[in-house]
Amino acid sequence: MQTLWSLGSGDVCEIIEFDDALAERYRVRLMELGFHPGEHVTCLQSPSFGAPKVYRVSNTIYSLDDEVAAHVRVKRHV
Repeated sequence: MQTLWSLGSGDVCEIIEFDDALAERYRVRLMELGFHPGEHVTCLQSPSFGAPKVYRVSNTIYSLDDEVAAHVRVKRHV
């Protein structure tokens, strides 16, 4: 299964779940921002050198780093 962090620029996905390694406080905050199972997310920018990636969820744009995005499991749309 892929994660938000594995997406490239322009990729669209559906959030499946958060993995068990993600701290509860991060899960709660992500869900407050609209990142919840079933939601569709688009990766808008995927810069190199490990810089945070930019995602659109619910018509809002957020930046997430690998420490969080790597724990959000997704199903990529083709």
